[in-house]
Parts: sequence; C-alpha cells; structure tokens
Amino acid sequence: MKNTLKIFILISSILTAQNRPSIHQEQLELANQSSPPPADLITVQNGIDVLLDQHSQRLAGKNIALVTNHSGVTKAGIPNYRVLMELADVNLKVIFSPEHGLFGEAAAGEKIKYGDDLKELPEVISLYGKIRKPTATMLESVDLILYDIQDIGARFYTYISTMGLVMEAAGEVGIPIWILDRPNPIRGDFIEGPLLEMKHQSFVGYYPIPIRYGLTAGELAQLIIDQQWINSSPELEIISVTGWTKAIWFDETDLPWVAPSPNIPDLETAIVYPGMCLLEGTNISEGRGTYRPFKQIGAPWIDAHDLAAVMNNLNLPGVVFKPVSYTPVSIKGMSGNPKYKDQICNGIELIIADRNFFNSVETGVQLLVQVNKMYPAEFQLKEKWLIKLWGNDLLVKGLNKGYSADKIFREFAKSQNSYSLVADQNRIYPD
Repeated sequence: MKNTLKIFILISSILTAQNRPSIHQEQLELANQSSPPPADLITVQNGIDVLLDQHSQRLAGKNIALVTNHSGVTKAGIPNYRVLMELADVNLKVIFSPEHGLFGEAAAGEKIKYGDDLKELPEVISLYGKIRKPTATMLESVDLILYDIQDIGARFYTYISTMGLVMEAAGEVGIPIWILDRPNPIRGDFIEGPLLEMKHQSFVGYYPIPIRYGLTAGELAQLIIDQQWINSSPELEIISVTGWTKAIWFDETDLPWVAPSPNIPDLETAIVYPGMCLLEGTNISEGRGTYRPFKQIGAPWIDAHDLAAVMNNLNLPGVVFKPVSYTPVSIKGMSGNPKYKDQICNGIELIIADRNFFNSVETGVQLLVQVNKMYPAEFQLKEKWLIKLWGNDLLVKGLNKGYSADKIFREFAKSQNSYSLVADQNRIYPD
C-alpha cells in the first residue's frame, strides 16, 4: 500500500511538472522575447575624436604624457597614441598604462614591465606594479597629461584608481590634465550598492562612491576635485563625449566595442560585473578561466540544478538562472591560475532577460546568501577582500550571521554610509 502511494505521488508530480511551466521556463521565455538594441544607433563622439576635431591646435608645441590602454581608440579604431604621434609640432613624450597593460595583454593582477620591444613608441611605463603613481621624474618636461581609457562604471575597476593617482601626481607638479571622456557603457542613470567607507580604501575601492556609480570618467574626475578626495588637485579640463546621455546603453551608440579588459569581453559581462565580482571575495569561482567570466559561477561542491531552482524561485527582476558545468583552465592574458583550475565546477549561468530591470548588486548579494544557506560547510568568505569590494563590513557580518538578503539590506539602510539600492543620484552627488 505504501509503495502504491509513493508511485501515485511520483506520477502526480511528473504530470504536474509537465502541465505547468517552471518559473525558470517562464523567465527563459521572457529572455528570448527581450528586445534587441535599436537599429537606429545614436551618433556619439568620444573625447579623443572631439579633441582631434576641435582642439588639436591647442596641443601644438606641447610635450604630452598619455595615460591609456588598448581601449583608447578613435571612432575609426586607430590607437590614440598613433594619431597623437602624427600631429605636427606635438611631442608624445611618455605613455602610462593601467592594469592589464597598454595592449590589454595581461590578466588581472599580472605585473608588466616594458622593455626595448616597443622601440617605435615613446617610453611606456606601467602604473600597475610597484609604481602606481607617476613620479616627478617621470613627468619631467611634460606640459600636459591626457587621460583616455574606457571605463565600465564599477567602483572596483582599477582604471579609475589610476586616474585619481595620476591626477594627484599632476597636481603635485603643477601639470594640467585633460580627461578625454567616454560613455559609461552600463548607463549613467542607474546606481547600485553601498558607498565605500574610506577606512576600507584600496586600489579596488579608492573613492566613497557606490559600486555602480553612474558617472563617466570625466564626471568622476570633476567630483574627485570638488570633494577633495586626493591630496593635490590639478588644473582639470574635460573633453566631453558628445551625443551620449545617461539613459543610453553602449550598444545603442554607433561606437565600436573594444573589450576594456580581458575578462569583460562584451557589454553584458559589464552589466553583470558589479554584483558578480563580489564572488572574488569567496571560494566560489566567478567564471575566470573560461570565456564566460562573471556570467557563470560555480564550485565543485554546488548542485547546479538545485542552485538554479533556488535562484529562479526568488523571481529577481530581469534575470534567469540556467544550470551549468564548466572547468576553469589557464587562459593566457585572461587568467593564469583561476579558482578550481582543471576541476569541474557546477553552478549557474546568468541570462539577462531585461537589463533595464536587472540589479547586478542585489543579484550578487542574493546569490551569496543562498549559497551560504545551502552549503554552510563548504562556503567560505575571504573576508578582507570582500570588505574591500563591498566597501564596508556589513555584508561580511550579515553573511556570518546567516542573515537573509532582506535583512542585510535593512542593515545597510541603517548605516550612515549606505543607502537603498534605488537611490537618488542628486542625494549621493551634491552640487
């Protein structure tokens, strides 16, 4: 009798599952129905093109220091240093490169030293290693510094830390700096995550701004000076991007996409990055060592289908979770020694159903909370690193206490230096 009852329950469950689509199926259908970018792209000019079209004569007779990398190209795809070297009566004296190198050739954290193999270029100096701020000697005889790097709008992306240190160095020696601005690719009207507490300042969090901070590099540079976040401020000029407004995604412009760093290969990765990068502060693989970093996460001890079901049942806006398995490997220029190298990781892939409603930071916190709940024996925090990424210790404390995501967010709301995930930008950035 008991066996008959069990068989009846099993058959009923199967029939019910077949007749009613799962939340995962429903959301996946929504993702498949999501609208593509508009066919009529918006005409946008980056600061480098505006400089060349309208201000090139102002460079005449100057010794230039250029802070850039492979993303610093004109709309035609020509590297900025090439066009500057071709300008008459302009001396490109030195090029400074940030993390990942001048050509985007280095993985995260990899140090670079340039030698004699770049003889056709001016001196190239890496600002990612022992020296992260130009010295007075490096800036000797320089009349003007140009900064031209594509950022992605996330606080822990180190290009903006380099920008502030270069600005400070410029201020100390009295050299003006021009920021050749570019769009914030993940829009400028969305803000996510807590403000950084300055006692946790690091190279992955250099200013008291939210994780997704809603500014261009030029706007941030102006804020840095207005709020006196560096010890010495230079004379600053912003060569503004034209045609772009804060409500525009990068793929709605006519600009060519150049991967800003090896592990941000496309716009969708940049969209998920503000929340998924938090996994770097844990023993969960954030997908490095694959060609889908930050879009897929996992660990050998996770059940992919269980985690996908749990995450889909949260009904988080704008995102679907698909069970996946993958094996992180060493990929030159992307990841030399990823977590769980050569081990099978089971987990989830994020599929953006509607990017206008997707909240990456909230999704990242929910994911950490659920994995913490499902795998308490296996899940581990790298507390110091997670605090640096989050910007305060409230997330670590909440996870250690087993708080729900809602309770963690309530604790953030009580903090003087935090705010709700749907924030008033004017409140965060006063005039």
